[in-house]
Amino acid sequence: MSGLNANQQALGVSAHNIANANTQNFQPQQAHFHEAQPAGSGVTLSVEGRGLARAEGLSSEDLATDITNALTYKQSAVLNVKAIQFENERIGTLIDIQA
Repeated sequence: MSGLNANQQALGVSAHNIANANTQNFQPQQAHFHEAQPAGSGVTLSVEGRGLARAEGLSSEDLATDITNALTYKQSAVLNVKAIQFENERIGTLIDIQA
């Protein structure tokens, strides 16, 4: 579940960067995933600025990176949902077996 939440937040960061690509003095942000403590208990997300604001907006390279990241975060969220669905089905099967 933490992976799903982190990917949703990261997708929001990329969407914000894309939406403001032509905004003067906009400072884009970057999402960083970190393993939650204790190890193996999930993932967390931190968001940091990428540097100084640019008067002309984002470069085409930055925009391409944000679009690629958005697609990656979206697909990762879909995979997290599938993992959660599988786990719910497995638990339901175990309950059925014991009942």
